[in-house]
Amino acid sequence: MTEIDFYPTHNFEDYKLRVGKPFPFGATLVPGGVNFSVFSRQATSCTLVLCKKNSSEILAEIPFPECFHVGNVYCMVVFDLDFEEVEYGYRMDGPFAPEKGERFNKERILLDPYAKAMGGRVAWGKTPDWSEPFQYRGRFVLEDFDWENDKALETPIEDLIVYEMHVRSFTQHKSSGVTNPGTYAGILEKIPYLKELGVNCLELMPIFEFDEFENSRQNPVTGERTYNYWGYSTVGFFAPKAGYASTGKFDMQVDELKNLVKQLHKNGIEVILDVVFNHTAEGNEQGPTFSFRGIDDKTYYMLTPEGYYYNFSGCGNTLNCNNPIVRDMVLDCLRYWAAEYHIDGFRFDLAAILGRDQSGRPLSNPPLIESLAYDPILAKCKLIAEAWDAGGLYQVGSFPAYGRWAEWNGKFRDDVRKFIKGEDGLVGAIAQRVQGSPDLYGWNQRGPTASVNFITCHDGFTLYDLVSYNHKNNLANGEGNRDGESNNNSWNCGAEGETSDPGIIRLRRQQIKNALSILLVSQGIPMILMGDEVAGTKRGNNNTYCHDNDLNWFDWTLLDKNHDVFRFFKNMLAFRHAHPVLRNCQYFECSAAYITWHGTKAWQADYSPSSKTLAFMLPGSSAKGGTAPDNTIYVAMNSYWEALAYDLPSSPANTRWHVFSNTGMQPPADICTPGSEILIDNQQQIIVGARSVIVLIAK
Repeated sequence: MTEIDFYPTHNFEDYKLRVGKPFPFGATLVPGGVNFSVFSRQATSCTLVLCKKNSSEILAEIPFPECFHVGNVYCMVVFDLDFEEVEYGYRMDGPFAPEKGERFNKERILLDPYAKAMGGRVAWGKTPDWSEPFQYRGRFVLEDFDWENDKALETPIEDLIVYEMHVRSFTQHKSSGVTNPGTYAGILEKIPYLKELGVNCLELMPIFEFDEFENSRQNPVTGERTYNYWGYSTVGFFAPKAGYASTGKFDMQVDELKNLVKQLHKNGIEVILDVVFNHTAEGNEQGPTFSFRGIDDKTYYMLTPEGYYYNFSGCGNTLNCNNPIVRDMVLDCLRYWAAEYHIDGFRFDLAAILGRDQSGRPLSNPPLIESLAYDPILAKCKLIAEAWDAGGLYQVGSFPAYGRWAEWNGKFRDDVRKFIKGEDGLVGAIAQRVQGSPDLYGWNQRGPTASVNFITCHDGFTLYDLVSYNHKNNLANGEGNRDGESNNNSWNCGAEGETSDPGIIRLRRQQIKNALSILLVSQGIPMILMGDEVAGTKRGNNNTYCHDNDLNWFDWTLLDKNHDVFRFFKNMLAFRHAHPVLRNCQYFECSAAYITWHGTKAWQADYSPSSKTLAFMLPGSSAKGGTAPDNTIYVAMNSYWEALAYDLPSSPANTRWHVFSNTGMQPPADICTPGSEILIDNQQQIIVGARSVIVLIAK
């Protein structure tokens, strides 16, 4: 017998209706129909707009009866919808008083903030019809994907090696050789490459639906169109970017992305999403209205007393994350991605914003950050904060962690960059960084896994450009070279940009390997940037956010051209995987039983301001708190411009020192495959070349 809840009670034209369930928000398939639920505190009425899929033809506009209005939620079941051929949105009526945070306009058709898929923009880079009033349309999603018993991998966070990737850029270059370049499916074809490299976690730059045409303009150098290419400007938080799917035109982007996650998991690779909850693509007062602003402006955004938009994001508006409605939306969103897409973790762009109150003031106990830390569905997900924002709030080392959050460690990036270029006064800082930054995270016992260590990321120079340019070269962005960071802590090794000088070319490769060596022997979670492993270049542009061209695309021909760099990366990653002493989740004790510090003299580290030398030894007995015995490892770093002799501490009984890597040597002598390290003749002293790093292992 059919339950009474499944019977319609109202009619509108040819549509049968009944009052819906207020939760969950969004459009949910229910027996016999679809439950629509949308929140608005200030709207005076709401109308459901149904549109024929891939068409501007409006099928129906169904007003929510007043009795379908529960509190501040409009909820309605529409029966017998052909949901595979329909798209939907809402018209909201109410006052237009921007100074009060009310911007209602019933002429606009608005996107559901909870839409699980979107129509209207399904092909990447296809110029929209700007006269179309319904640019973004909600679509319905069947949760019928066969996961074949897959689940999130739950790899211990200390064992991760993270690879930051842009979905389109990874395979869009003509040299990628994949069937569907620039898509989720393209990444799938490159899984064997990722496994050979040795990464076990992809951090995908934004894949939530965004508008690549936001602030689009003409490249003043090439005449090409520029885009909002990176995607840090969300349109819909619950919907995967259809333009990144080879099957997006067939409305199959959800399944294509889920299949990628499933196949990555089968190959031992986690997936972390870079999520942007600090602002949306609606911009400031001059920006478009497509969803949040037209549904409930002062709920979704931080507004000044005069009704203008606070701009702590640097992108025109700031999402009002600690409003309870918005806080719940963020939680609902992440729960959805964790549960329905089996996502392993999240990196939060400009996460300091999540800790501001509705007036922009930093909170001592931010409810959203605390809720994310203790949420039962997200309990096994990695949570990583970019612990600063565009409003000047910098929280590296002090982000409210609740025992759960890790942080992008910007100080690791800066200190290592300065050290390898030979600046004074860095030895003490490097000693902190290679331990996992206890000076930042040890005071509250967060441990080294609070530190995501990186030297390069999407934002800034590539590793090759870091050692090839003293100055940014961003003219192609069309902003007069004013955009992008000017203080890069870079050094061009003697010539700006490309050069044919063999000595400079050799030094640049050596500096790349120095940076990677320090990164991979440091406690914490290492992250590398897509393309650094083949010495990819953006020709000195350190802010390529707007380019859909080879400034961002991974050039697969570099794998052969710079194979020595790739080989060094691959073996260095394999070495880290092989040695648990490099992956502790607790800090070393400050005694001889654990990490010990050395310089050119054994047991005598030189921390003087002019020093450019540091060595350390990690006893294998200290690996993972003594639970995973390992070889003893010795690392010597020399950022001085001349070779220096380092006295070696004695290796443990019945072992001798073997060299694993030496960046001062020419390939293939610069690195071994793990397990094939070479015995050194002199067990008392080793020459560490100018600007080089040596890694020894006792066996």
